[in-house]
Amino acid sequence: MQPTETYIYAMANYFDQSVATASDDQLFAAGYLRGHIDLAVGTLQLQELPFTVDALQRQIEQSLQQAIDAGELNAADQLLVFDIWQQLQKLAD
Repeated sequence: MQPTETYIYAMANYFDQSVATASDDQLFAAGYLRGHIDLAVGTLQLQELPFTVDALQRQIEQSLQQAIDAGELNAADQLLVFDIWQQLQKLAD
């Protein structure tokens, strides 16, 4: 398996495992972030851009920033989303 595929699988596994223990707010943030991850994966595939862990992370961060700029998340939700995002970035190491 390619490193990027392994990373995507690890993130999906993280989300699946968190369902049993996460609070409602954490589940919202995880679901929201998972949507941005799916969007980033699809964007890279459709645009036939380099499919690396770095490219994927940049695409996710760009998507999140656009959403925040558009006012999609309040400050508390932003903190939850970015907390999970930081944990997911560690899975790439």
